[in-house]
Amino acid sequence: MGTSIKSKKGLDVLKVPKPEGVITTLEDKVLVVKGPLGEVKKDFFKAKVEMIDHENEIELRPLGTKRADAAILNTIRSLVRNLFIGVTEGYRYALKIVYAHFPITVSVKGSEIHVENFLGERSSRVAKILGDTKINVEGDDVVVTGISSEDVGQTSANIETATKIKRKDQRVFLDGLYVYEKTKAN
Repeated sequence: MGTSIKSKKGLDVLKVPKPEGVITTLEDKVLVVKGPLGEVKKDFFKAKVEMIDHENEIELRPLGTKRADAAILNTIRSLVRNLFIGVTEGYRYALKIVYAHFPITVSVKGSEIHVENFLGERSSRVAKILGDTKINVEGDDVVVTGISSEDVGQTSANIETATKIKRKDQRVFLDGLYVYEKTKAN
């Protein structure tokens, strides 16, 4: 979880322990995390937090004394934890293909996902795949996996948004792709 220590200014100094097998490097507020599943980079340039990379933990110190600075500190701690989880376990989102009349087909073409025959439309709807995210279509499920929480989540959101129905009653027209499960990959 991480430990917190009171600093001289009264705000917490947070320490995020590194999992076993994870190597981090910190240069100019760019944190690079390497683990068994791969490597993830995150830029914390705009964050008002001082980051110190120790051998077995990342230490976070606020640069201000306001309540908002403490909130930012906790957000940065969560982001660093997500990086650690990503390179050790990975993230997995599952989407369900739902249709009433026209059977929907989903295919991956390069860095895009094509949803074809949605509501009988002739042209396919397209969603972007972000980062190093993998997509598997398994029957009426679409599984999105990757090591970056942000990329996996945004790719899933792109798929949901591409199949959004406008100007019709959403209680009647339920067709689309919907996220029904968010888990760690392992």
